[in-house]
Amino acid sequence: MNPLTNNVVVQLRGVVKAFNLGTPIEAEVLHGIDLTLHQGEFCAVMGPSGSGKSTLLNIVGLLDRPSRGTLQVCGEETTTLDDGALTRLRGHNIGFVFQYHHLITAFTALENVMIPMLGAAGFPNAQMRQRAEELIANVGLTAWQDNLAGNMSGGQQQRVAVARALAMNPALLLADEPTGNLDTKSADGVFELLRRFNREHGTTVLFVTHNATLAQRCDKTIQVVDGRITSESQG
Repeated sequence: MNPLTNNVVVQLRGVVKAFNLGTPIEAEVLHGIDLTLHQGEFCAVMGPSGSGKSTLLNIVGLLDRPSRGTLQVCGEETTTLDDGALTRLRGHNIGFVFQYHHLITAFTALENVMIPMLGAAGFPNAQMRQRAEELIANVGLTAWQDNLAGNMSGGQQQRVAVARALAMNPALLLADEPTGNLDTKSADGVFELLRRFNREHGTTVLFVTHNATLAQRCDKTIQVVDGRITSESQG
C-alpha cells in the first residue's frame, strides 16, 4: 500500500460508468461521482434499488472500471493500471463482504478465512493458520472453526465472511447489504463486528444498506439516487 495523502483512502473525481459504451443501447448508470473516504471512516450508502449503489461499490472495489473520471485507492491512481496491477492492489488493500456470504461450503470456517492469504502467498503456512484462528476468535466462532461452512447458520456464515474479508488486514472494507438476509439479532451482530474492526484497526468501511436504523449508527450517510450522490450527512 502506498502512503496515504491526508489520510485519504479512496477518492473519486468525475466518475462516470456507462454500459454498452459507444452503441445505440449505451446506458449511463453513474453520472460524475465525486467522493472522498478518509482512513477510519465508517460510511453508509443508501438509495432505492437501481440507483447505482452496487455499481459504485464495484468500481471502488476495483471489480469494474469507470468509463470516465479518476479513481485513487490507497494513494494509487487506478484508471491507468492493467488488470494484473488492479488484482494485486485489490487483493492486498480491499476486503469484501457481500449479501450472500460466498463461502466454500465444503471447506471449514478456518479454511475459508485462509483463502485470501493463500491467494497472496500461493501455499499455506503456520502464520496463515494463526491469523485465521485469531480472526475466527474475534468473530466469536472458535468453537466452530473446524465446522464445514455449509453446516453453519446464516449469521455464523456471515461472521466467517467478515473474518475472511479482514484476513489481509485491508485498509478498505466494502460491504454490500451484508445484513440483508439475516434476522434482526444476527444483522446487529454482524454490523457491530464491522464497527468494532473499524474502530480498533482504523479500517475504512463503505457499507451499502437499506436499513435506516443501521445507517444512523454510521459516521456518514451517502445518498445515491439515479446514479448521483444527492447528499452526504454526518451520523
